[in-house]
Amino acid sequence: MPVAIVTDTTHYIPAAILGEHGVQQVSLYINDADQTVREADIVDLDDYYERLKDLSHAPTTSQPSVGDFLAVYEPLAAAGNDIVSIHLSAAISGTSETARLAGEELKASYPDRQVAVVDSRSACAGLGGVALAAAAAARTGQGVEQVVRHAEDARSALKVWFAIDTLEYLRRGGRIGGAQAWIGGALKVKPILTCDGDIKPVERVRTAGKMFDRMVAYMSELVQDGADCWFIQHIQSPDKAAELVERGREIFDSEPLFVGEIGPVIGAHLGPGMLGVGGMPSRFLP
Repeated sequence: MPVAIVTDTTHYIPAAILGEHGVQQVSLYINDADQTVREADIVDLDDYYERLKDLSHAPTTSQPSVGDFLAVYEPLAAAGNDIVSIHLSAAISGTSETARLAGEELKASYPDRQVAVVDSRSACAGLGGVALAAAAAARTGQGVEQVVRHAEDARSALKVWFAIDTLEYLRRGGRIGGAQAWIGGALKVKPILTCDGDIKPVERVRTAGKMFDRMVAYMSELVQDGADCWFIQHIQSPDKAAELVERGREIFDSEPLFVGEIGPVIGAHLGPGMLGVGGMPSRFLP
């Protein structure tokens, strides 16, 4: 491929899918218990989320450095690739800006190489879907401008909702966005949110059962809107995720593109119990 695709670890797509489509990644960091650890190196999610339930335990997160990006970009440039780098929403992280700075620095050594940075305006499956769409375009031999245009079109078509147990994790992490108005009474309900730039409120329901039913109904809405490719993500809710997959198979009449658990960086801001559902037209994907 003349264009290489780079993303960051907050996509949480299964590694096998990411590798199959040749997407490279740069890791964000967790700052926890006086140590800083690459998110990509944290494999015991059960232990991490068990500690996160203690509200006095509040790990922070940080973006990759310019050097982290260059460690991925330089071998790609040396192999003759241009780069399209797709990242976590710029409204909630400086990752895209750091990628841009790394791209400018790369030009000093590789002046003939292009680096285009795309703000996914999303995270998790939203980010992952845009990255896979870019990989699909790159595999057909398209250039940087065409790959970026395809990724941006996919970003506009991709929709994701996520439901969480409480807004407390978003509040304490400072990522609450437009859901700020729900602080207070909403701590006793189940918020349903989306990410379009920043975190935006969608609906509030009273019980976990109603939350699940609303997410099932949303899958039907995705189909009506033209989505025929879908995916599920969760945090420490494998049984509910599996139940959601069963309902999704009935609605979409297909298997999900992927099902996976969200990792430490985004998980620190959402908390255990999260369920996410997303979909997009398959024409954008490999």
